[in-house]
Amino acid sequence: MTHGYQPTAPYGVPQQRTEPEPAPVAPAEAPAPKKPGRDRYLDLLRSIALVRVVVYHLFGWAWLTVLFPSMGVMFALAGSLMARSLNRPAWGVIRGRVRRLLPPLWAFSAVALALMFGGGWNPLKDPDHGGGTWVLLDLINYIIPVGAPPFPWHIGSKSGLLEDTWAVQAAGPLWYLRAYLWFVVASPVLLWAFRRAPWPTLLAPLGLTAVVGTGLVSIPGETGNAVTDFAVYGGCWILGFAHHEGVLAKIPRYVAVSCAALVMAFGLWWASGHLGPDGWDLNDIPLAQATWSFGFVVILLQYSPSWQELPGRLAKWDKLVTLSNNRAVTIYLWHNLLIMATVPILDRLYDLPFMQDERATAALDSTYMIWMFFLVWPLIGLMIVAVGWIEDIAAKRKPRLWPNGARKRRTHAR
Repeated sequence: MTHGYQPTAPYGVPQQRTEPEPAPVAPAEAPAPKKPGRDRYLDLLRSIALVRVVVYHLFGWAWLTVLFPSMGVMFALAGSLMARSLNRPAWGVIRGRVRRLLPPLWAFSAVALALMFGGGWNPLKDPDHGGGTWVLLDLINYIIPVGAPPFPWHIGSKSGLLEDTWAVQAAGPLWYLRAYLWFVVASPVLLWAFRRAPWPTLLAPLGLTAVVGTGLVSIPGETGNAVTDFAVYGGCWILGFAHHEGVLAKIPRYVAVSCAALVMAFGLWWASGHLGPDGWDLNDIPLAQATWSFGFVVILLQYSPSWQELPGRLAKWDKLVTLSNNRAVTIYLWHNLLIMATVPILDRLYDLPFMQDERATAALDSTYMIWMFFLVWPLIGLMIVAVGWIEDIAAKRKPRLWPNGARKRRTHAR
C-alpha cells in the first residue's frame, strides 16, 4: 500500500503550460493513543454512592435505597475494575486487592476492639455469641473478613458518651468488606464463566436470590447472610464485567433500558408485598434489592460517557471526587463511628450560657440531625488525614495526607 499524495494522470490533450507538480504530502500522523486512566464518570458514581451511604446511615430514610442503590453501584464499579485487572495473572490480582483491603481494616479493627474491650466487653462471656473459645476464632474476622465479626449488642450505658448500641452500628458496615472479599476471590472463575456463557452467568445471581433471599431455601446464621449478600449483589458485580468487556455496549440502548425498567418494576412490585419493619427499605427485601439494583446499574452503565475529565459544572467537584475515590475504604469503614461521635460533641452545646433558654434548646432539638450531618464531614476529613494514608501504603504508594489531585494538576499546568 502506498502512502501520501499520488498525482493523477492528466485528462485530455496535454497542457501548453506545465504546472509545477505538487510536492508529496507527508502522511498524517495518527493521534497518539490516550493513556488509560481513571474513568471520571465511574469515579463520580462512586462518590455519589459514598455520600448516599453516609446520609442513609445518619437519617435512616428508607426511600434512599430506592432513589440510589449505592451498594449495587459500588459492587458494579468494583467488578468493572476487577475485570480490567484480570488481564494480568489472577493470583497476583487477588493478592493485590486483598493487600489493599486489609491494612485499612486492621486500623479500624484496632480502634473498635480497643473501645469494646475498654468498655468491659469480654467475648468469652458474651451470651449473644455463645461464649467459650469459639468466639475467639470469630475475632479473626476483624483481621481477614471471611465471615461476621463478633461484637456486643449493648455496651456501656445509655447515659454514656455513646449510646449503648454503638458497637453494632460501628461494625455493621463490615459486611461489605466480607462480600467484596468473596467477590474478589471468586472473580477469576466468574469472569471465565461470563466469557463463555455471558447471559446465564449474568442472570444466575438473580435466580439464586430468588431461592435464598425469599425464604424458599433458608440457610441459618451468618453463612446464610453471606450467601444472600453474594447472591443479591452478584448480578451487579458481573454487570461490571459486562461493562468492561463491552457486552452492554452491543445491546441497543432502548432494548437494555426497557428490559432494565421491567426488572426494576418487578423489584418494586415484590417489595410492595414484602415490606419490612422499615417499610420500603430494600435492604430488608433481598429479591427487591437485587432486581432494583440490577436494573438501576444497567441504565447507569448504558449511559456511561467515559469522561476523562468532569464536564461543565461538575468540574468544580473534581477535587472532592478525586479525594473520595482515593479514600473510599477509609470513608466507608469509619463513617458510622464518626456519625455517633457527633453526638457527644453536639451535646456540649446544651451547656453554653445562651442555650439555657427553652426556645434555644427547642431549636437545637429540632435541628439536631441537620447539625450532625454538617459536623460528620469535617470529622471524616480529620479521619482521612489521620489514617487515610494507610490506603496508600497498602497500595504500595507514597503516603499522602489529602490526595485530591491538586498537586498533580498544578504540575501539568507548568
